Amino acid sequence: MSTKQIHVFISHAWAYSGHYDTLSSWIFNEKWSSGQASLDFRDFSVPKNDPIHNASNDAQLKKALINQISRSHVIVIPTGMYTNYSKWIQKEIEGAAEHGKPILGVNPWGAQRTSKIVSSVATKTVGWNKETVIGGIWELYKP
Repeated sequence: MSTKQIHVFISHAWAYSGHYDTLSSWIFNEKWSSGQASLDFRDFSVPKNDPIHNASNDAQLKKALINQISRSHVIVIPTGMYTNYSKWIQKEIEGAAEHGKPILGVNPWGAQRTSKIVSSVATKTVGWNKETVIGGIWELYKP
């Protein structure tokens, strides 16, 4: 069985970190495989408990975020409405486009409305289910 190391960046707003926490748990805390491939997901996100410490202004923070995105294989973005109001999520979307990274949009469970900003740029969109999220990442993965 071969092992595929997949770098995943989960975009999120810290004020709504519940989506990040759930997605992170699904992706990074379980063992996954597809056919003969063992999937080794690596977290390239910037979680609340490990922020970018060396950024002293917005320009440096943006550069650090884009660096994480450039080293990722897939960018995962929940499509919650809060993404419409986050300047950082918009910058992450721009960074993904700049580096040719696919975006997996994830519709939060029970969401009545989703962000058009994310759904309009997502390479693929899936529902709020760990198997569909993993399947979506695997489908978009390009080594």
